[in-house]
Amino acid sequence: MSASTENAPQKKSIRSRIQKFGSFLSSMIMPNIGAFIAWGLITALFIESGWAPNETLAALVDPMIIYLLPLLIGYTGGKIVHDVRGGVVGAVATIGVIAGADIPMFLGAMAMGPLGGIAIKGFDRLVEGKIRQGFEMLVNNFSAGIIGFFLAIFGLLAIGPIVEWLTNVLSGAVDFLVNSGLLPLTSIIIEPAKVLFLNNAINHGVLSPIAAEQVASAGKSILYLLEPNPGPGVGILLAFAIFGTGISKASAPGAMVIQFLGGIHEIYFPYVLSKPLTILAAIAGGMTGVFTFSLFNVGLTSVPSPGSIFPVLGLAAPGDFFGVLLGVVLSAAVSFIIASMILKFSSNEGETLEESTAKMESMKGKKSSAASALHSNAGAAEAGTGAYLDKEVNKIVFACDAGMGSSAMGASVMKDKVKKAGLDISVTNTSISNIPDDADLIITHKDLTERARQKRPDAEHVSVENFLGSDKYDEVVKDLKQKKGVEEGSSAETAAAAKAPVNKIIFACDAGMGSSAMGASVMKDKVKKAGLDISVSNTSISNIPDDADLIITHKDLTERARQKRPDAEHVSVENFLGSDKYDEVVEDLKTRE
Repeated sequence: MSASTENAPQKKSIRSRIQKFGSFLSSMIMPNIGAFIAWGLITALFIESGWAPNETLAALVDPMIIYLLPLLIGYTGGKIVHDVRGGVVGAVATIGVIAGADIPMFLGAMAMGPLGGIAIKGFDRLVEGKIRQGFEMLVNNFSAGIIGFFLAIFGLLAIGPIVEWLTNVLSGAVDFLVNSGLLPLTSIIIEPAKVLFLNNAINHGVLSPIAAEQVASAGKSILYLLEPNPGPGVGILLAFAIFGTGISKASAPGAMVIQFLGGIHEIYFPYVLSKPLTILAAIAGGMTGVFTFSLFNVGLTSVPSPGSIFPVLGLAAPGDFFGVLLGVVLSAAVSFIIASMILKFSSNEGETLEESTAKMESMKGKKSSAASALHSNAGAAEAGTGAYLDKEVNKIVFACDAGMGSSAMGASVMKDKVKKAGLDISVTNTSISNIPDDADLIITHKDLTERARQKRPDAEHVSVENFLGSDKYDEVVKDLKQKKGVEEGSSAETAAAAKAPVNKIIFACDAGMGSSAMGASVMKDKVKKAGLDISVSNTSISNIPDDADLIITHKDLTERARQKRPDAEHVSVENFLGSDKYDEVVEDLKTRE
C-alpha cells in the first residue's frame, strides 16, 4: 500500500457532514436526470401552452410527474442502501406517500426510498444464516412484501402529510422571495456554496423537487436557473484570461471552454480562491442573472445537468429563450467587470493557482481532476509514493462525492495513460456510494479516502492531496506496468497453477429464484462443512454481481453467463439439486486456501 494513503480517519467537520448529506441526496436524483429531462421535454412540447400542443401526448405529463419520477427516486434511494431488494421495497414504500398527497412527492420519495432499503437490509441481516434449506425464496419474497406493505401504509398515513406540509412551506417561501423581488439574494448563499461544494444539498435536495412541482402547475420554473447558470463563472474566467498573470492567465481560456460548454463549474473555483475577493463578482453576476430571469418571467422545464449553456438554453420554456440567454449574458458581463476591477487594482500577492486548487480540493473534500486535466504540467507529486499494488489490478475507479464531472475528467486522463502504456485495464468513475464490488484500485482525495475504505476495505486505495499535476497518474501506471512485466515473465506452468482465490460463488438461473436458490443452499452447506469462508448466493443471470468469482449455471445457460461475466470462472451442471461437481469444486477451493 502506498505511503500516500491516509491511514488515520479524517476528522469530520460540519461542512463535510453537509457534503455527505448532499451527496446522498444527489445520488438519488442524478441517476434519474434523464427521466426528468424526458418529462420536461414532453411538458415543454405538448401541454396547452407548449411549443406543439397535443392533447393526446400531453396525457403523459401527469402520470410521469405524479408516479414515475417519485417511484424512480424511491427505487434509487432504496437500491443505494440495499441493492435491488432495497430498491423494490423503497418503491413500494414510496407509493404510500404518493397516494396520500395532491402534489408530486419528490421529498417524500427521498425519505421513503432509503427507509425501505434500511428496513429490508435490517431484516436480511437479522435472518442471515437462519433460513432452512428450501425456504429461501419464500422468505425473501414475503419479507419484502410484508415490509413494503407496512411501509406503504406508514407513508400514506404518517409521512405523506408531513412531507406535503413541508413542501407547501418551502414552496410558500420561494413564492414570497419571487413576489417580493428578493430571489436574487439567494445568490449570496448559492455562489459561495458552489466553491465549498455544498450546492448539491441546496440544488438537488431542495430546489429541484420544488421546481418540478412548479413545472407541473406552471409549465416552467425559475429555480432550475439559480445554480446551473454558467454566466458568473465564465465572466470570472474571462477576466483572468485578460487581466490575470502566469498560469492563471494561460489556463483560463481552456477553463472557459470546460466550464461554459462542458458544464463543469468547479473548474473556476481555484481562480476564485486565488483571489478571494472575486467571490463578490460571482455573487453579483448570480444576482444579475436571477434578477433578469425574474424580470422577464422565464424558467426551464427540467433540471439542466450538467450546467452547460446547451441544456440551459435547450430546456428553456416556450417563449423564454431570449430571456434565459440575456440573463446568462448579463450575469457573465457583470461578473467579468467586477472581477476585472479586482484583478487590475489588487496586488499580485496571494496564493498561486496551484495552491488555490489544493485548497479548493481540501475544502470540497474531493479531488479536482478537471483542473488536473487543464494544468497537467503544473504541481508535483506527493511524497511517499511507492508500489501501490499488493494484488492484480483489472479495474481502476475514480471516486468522488457526486461521481460525475470531476471524477469523469480524472478517469479520462488515466484512461488515456493506461491505453498508451498498452495495459488492458478498465478505468471508470463513480460516486463513493456506488463504488462497484469489482474495483481493484480506488483513487480518491485524502478527505474521502476513509469513506471509500469503509465502502471497499478489500480494495487498493490511493489517496492524494493535489491533483493538479499528472505525476501521480504516471506513478500508478508505472507500477501497473512493472506488475504486468512480472506476470508476463512468469512461466506458463506457474500461471496455469496459480488459480485466483474465490470469495464469492453465485448460482445463476433465468429467474434467480427457485432452482438456483436450492443449488446455492446445497453448496452453502458443503462450503460450511469444509470450513471455507466463502459467500454463496443466487441470482438471475441478468443480475450477476461484478464481484462474483465463481458462477455455477445449468449447462444450457452457461454461455449467457459467460457473456455477462467473461472474467469469472464458470462451472456447468445438469442438475442444481445434486451434482458431483459440487464436491469437486469444494475440493479445488480447499487447495486454494
